[in-house]
Amino acid sequence: MNYQEVVQNAKKNIGPNCKVCPSCNGIACKGVIPGPGGKGSGIGFIRNYQAFRNYGLNMDTLHEVKTPNPQIELMGKLFKLPVFAAPVGAVQMHYSDLYDDLSYSTALVDGCHSAGIVAFTGDGVKSEVFEGTADAIKAQGGFGVPTIKPWRKEEIIEKIRIAEAANALAIAMDIDAAGLAILAAQGKPVSPMSTETLKEIIASTDKPFIVKGIMTVNAAKKAAEAGAYAIIISNHGGRVLDETPSTLEMLSEIVAAVGNQTIVMLDGGVRTGLDVFKALALGAKAVLVARPFVTAVYGGDREGVSLYVNQLEAELKEAMLMTGCATLADITLDKIRKL
Repeated sequence: MNYQEVVQNAKKNIGPNCKVCPSCNGIACKGVIPGPGGKGSGIGFIRNYQAFRNYGLNMDTLHEVKTPNPQIELMGKLFKLPVFAAPVGAVQMHYSDLYDDLSYSTALVDGCHSAGIVAFTGDGVKSEVFEGTADAIKAQGGFGVPTIKPWRKEEIIEKIRIAEAANALAIAMDIDAAGLAILAAQGKPVSPMSTETLKEIIASTDKPFIVKGIMTVNAAKKAAEAGAYAIIISNHGGRVLDETPSTLEMLSEIVAAVGNQTIVMLDGGVRTGLDVFKALALGAKAVLVARPFVTAVYGGDREGVSLYVNQLEAELKEAMLMTGCATLADITLDKIRKL
């Protein structure tokens, strides 16, 4: 199987809400929820994708780089790429019933581990969703990052204990899920939380704690103050608030504000190794990718995940080679140009 076959299989297995478009840009599915689209006008999703098109790479082959190395060390582990699979939940509702949350997360965790990266896994209204993904992570020697919704503090801490028992590399919370009305519709609302509550949650574990859903400098400072090991700039794929800026647009100023205090990652609109390169040039330490991994799982299960990761690796290495970057540290702002 090759990656094009994975995409063709996914077209048969996903639907009707996701069209598995040639460019996953949010246009065909805008406003389609349940489904993969951005909320309301869909512009949040569309902007995430479009922001990467506003940059080009500065090609320069007068150098001595021959074998670029895109490896990165985070969370005490060495990864093949600065790319992680983002948490995705309610896959039956949004994509198709070929997978449920447990089988999807298991395929994703296994496939990412085999490919040399790590998957963030999702959470759900039913407790067995989080427990099942924790079991999948435990089966891979803890090689995964369970992501908890912003429930009540007591429930979050209970789930932290489950993640600790699975020996997860780190624990995340997607605070941007506070806007997911679909959870309230299922009888289990989520809500924003104070910096003090976040600080108590982070202090409850010795595991690296990652806060996903940061979209302003002020929020980044509060997360860093609360003790976050890392933050992820994310607008939840444009699915929780219409008319948000793109995540890439917010990257540089957030890195400038807190980059010396906490690790800054980016989520939203990343599709190719060239996108990864651009995000790193603008200051991200690593990126998360969501929707393309859904295509990979639905089109090829674990093998599909590995094929997609291999494609990202080839694209990133080519970008590094053609711009004179031997390591990720060489991917600096002067390697790209605003168009």
